[in-house]
Amino acid sequence: MYGFIYKTILGKVLIVEDGQGIIKLDLMDDCHETNEDINIILKETNTIAEAYKQLNEYLDGKRTEFTVALNPQGTDFQKRVWDALRKIPYGETRTYKQIAEAVGSPKAYRAVGMANHYNPILCMIPCHRVIGSNGKLVGFANGLSVKEKLLTLESKTYQ
Repeated sequence: MYGFIYKTILGKVLIVEDGQGIIKLDLMDDCHETNEDINIILKETNTIAEAYKQLNEYLDGKRTEFTVALNPQGTDFQKRVWDALRKIPYGETRTYKQIAEAVGSPKAYRAVGMANHYNPILCMIPCHRVIGSNGKLVGFANGLSVKEKLLTLESKTYQ
């Protein structure tokens, strides 16, 4: 596995790929594992460079969809949730309950919250688009200020 660290308007990000696609894109301050834990070689590959290019275009308000290959690692349920998240249109939000219903487990909204928490690919799997049923911003592993920044970015460029 290869990984590379970049600076963005959100802070430093680590992007990791496994030869099949991006498996991790996370803020360095919020990485769930260290480089040793995920055993990566620090090297910029074409896939990683493309992911960074697309991330910057998104953060600049010039991209609404990501086309780089993703290969998130998780349980079958987590992968179903992450697939459902990728279907939330840019500039829109869904509730945890709506995502639970979308994956065929209408009472599993807490499990959806946990899948969001373990989302390994920031922005490209848009867990920031999931909000509480009361419309409030809740439960974002990278911090609510980052979630708010991403939703504000999308609301400004979506119009």
